[in-house]
Amino acid sequence: MGLLAWRRPVPRAISEAVAYARCYGDRGPDLLGVGRLEPPRPPKDAAAVSGESLRCAFETKLDNRTHRSRCRRVE
Repeated sequence: MGLLAWRRPVPRAISEAVAYARCYGDRGPDLLGVGRLEPPRPPKDAAAVSGESLRCAFETKLDNRTHRSRCRRVE
């Protein structure tokens, strides 16, 4: 038998489940379930910060910036 007489075997048809298992792996019992979590509650001793006090603190920080730290347009 010569080298040119060798033929490749004809691929057999496979099912969709087998093709999925080959591509993505077998779906075993190690899958995790998805559950709903409760949002975390703040600690009881946490300081209450209002939106207004946060805005005032931010404005104060902006006003106290030096000229050097402000964004400047470079041309």
